[in-house]
Amino acid sequence: MLDHVIKGATVVDGTGAPARTADVGIQDGHIAVVGRVAQEAHSTEDAHGLVLAPGFVDPHTHYDAQLFWDPYATPSLNHGVTSVVAGNCGFTLAPLNPDRPSDADYTRRMMSKVEGMSLVALEQGTPWSWRSFGEYLDALDGRIAVNAGFMVGHCALRRYVMGAQAVGGQPGEEQLGAMLRLLHEAMDAGAWGLSTTQSGTHTDGDGRPVASRHARPGELLALSRAVGEHEGTQIEAIVAGCLDQFSDAEIDLLAELSAVAGRPLNWNVLTIDAAVPERVPRQLSASERARKAGGRVVALTMPILTPMNMSLGTFCALNLIPGWGPVLGLPVPERIARLRDPQVRKEMLRRAGSKEAGVFRRLANFGRYVIGDTYSEANRGLTGRVVRDIAAERDQDPFTCLVEICANDDLRTVLWPMPSDNDPASWALRAETWQHEDVLLGGSDAGAHLDRMCGAPYTTRFLGDCLRGRKLVGLERAVQMLTDDPARLFGLRRRGRVAEGWHADLVLFDPERIDAGPARLVHDLPGDSPRLDSRAIGVRAVWVNGVEAIRDDVVSGAVPGRVLRSGRDTETVGTR
Repeated sequence: MLDHVIKGATVVDGTGAPARTADVGIQDGHIAVVGRVAQEAHSTEDAHGLVLAPGFVDPHTHYDAQLFWDPYATPSLNHGVTSVVAGNCGFTLAPLNPDRPSDADYTRRMMSKVEGMSLVALEQGTPWSWRSFGEYLDALDGRIAVNAGFMVGHCALRRYVMGAQAVGGQPGEEQLGAMLRLLHEAMDAGAWGLSTTQSGTHTDGDGRPVASRHARPGELLALSRAVGEHEGTQIEAIVAGCLDQFSDAEIDLLAELSAVAGRPLNWNVLTIDAAVPERVPRQLSASERARKAGGRVVALTMPILTPMNMSLGTFCALNLIPGWGPVLGLPVPERIARLRDPQVRKEMLRRAGSKEAGVFRRLANFGRYVIGDTYSEANRGLTGRVVRDIAAERDQDPFTCLVEICANDDLRTVLWPMPSDNDPASWALRAETWQHEDVLLGGSDAGAHLDRMCGAPYTTRFLGDCLRGRKLVGLERAVQMLTDDPARLFGLRRRGRVAEGWHADLVLFDPERIDAGPARLVHDLPGDSPRLDSRAIGVRAVWVNGVEAIRDDVVSGAVPGRVLRSGRDTETVGTR
């Protein structure tokens, strides 16, 4: 007897094949039948008019901590994501050196700063009971509702071996050997491989460059070779040029890391903007260089524009504009005084518009900002208005106007920059770029930057746009891009397709309604900390390993997810 039958669904199987009407029977966590089901089942539902697709795979998240207090990985699971890849950008919660209990506090403060996680939630919602990476994975086993695979972070490896010297120091031969042993142990326990960062925007809780930024190429290459000794592993790497355009040295480094490992390397995130037409070919030249060297470098890119919540009062992307950090890091009264200085504003605008600002130049058009929540009588009625309109009424330049509005609220004003790349030419360039063999949809950062952005709903918003909006991609190809494409890159065994014998990770949705609601601020993290959330629209149900986990945007209470371990749950994906 089958456990459950979904009857008469429009099955889009993830391979890109044409949709077809079929019944799907689930048994013991797997898809038992695709076609016409005649067997009896414990439960049945009518899915006529609905689309049944494989569960979506999000290739870039930071759910490393959130899964402990939210096993459902909301809102990703609500939006049909059944498998997530975490441990990205060089940052993981393990391993932790048992001889230095203070390393847990250092890691919490680093994650709070670099990934925008609530420090209170990290302290109150996470047990910190592990030492090895394997113990960390064991702590999640059997208590999560999504499938989750984890890279091991370079910063954690360095901190474990080198202590405080990991920031600024170079490992000796014995220390590098110890790092390699730790990495091997982590992959033996199921880590998917190595993640690392060289990005200038990544600083720890003390404001210093994170540990992996101090690694030289020899260290990175040694770690990459170790990755290649294990079944079903990968590399994920961030360099400074990911934010705009790679240098020649970065292109060579990414290609060599992949080639020496014999494993794919992915990076995050390819920003596509028709106003900067040279960016895409420059970034994809890393993939071309890797192919020639025997490697494979894959760019992640988002298929939607993710709104970002900004503020002059708290750490956000504005702090990452060159020269802005020292001003925005001052105590609020002194910060306001500096921001009100015309010469300071002039220099800040110059730096924001310079080439060194890279992708952050997109944030410098302050006339296109929308005012969000306000807190003072002086700002009554400004919520929802565009700064350029207010500035015109006040005969001010937009940045001066924005500063005065924020100063009236003691810098608590919420700001929403309107994207500058929402034009037809940019969308046409995206559609063209998505077809490249080394471009993959993803990069949500779900689980990070919780009160600043909400990238998790990219799956449903993209499908809604494909079905009823711009229609840049057909339904079958869109589903493949969210399911089989990432599953095959990571070598997921029998996941990413609706096929007999494969794991029953499934999402059932209404093609007439599928979409994501607007981002809204909620206070549901440990310690009443805030985050942005978005409800799923048109998602009827989500199954993980054959068990219903979501029904009409409400979690079921079941925790059927698996910790996906390299080798057991992933197979090696070659680079040739």
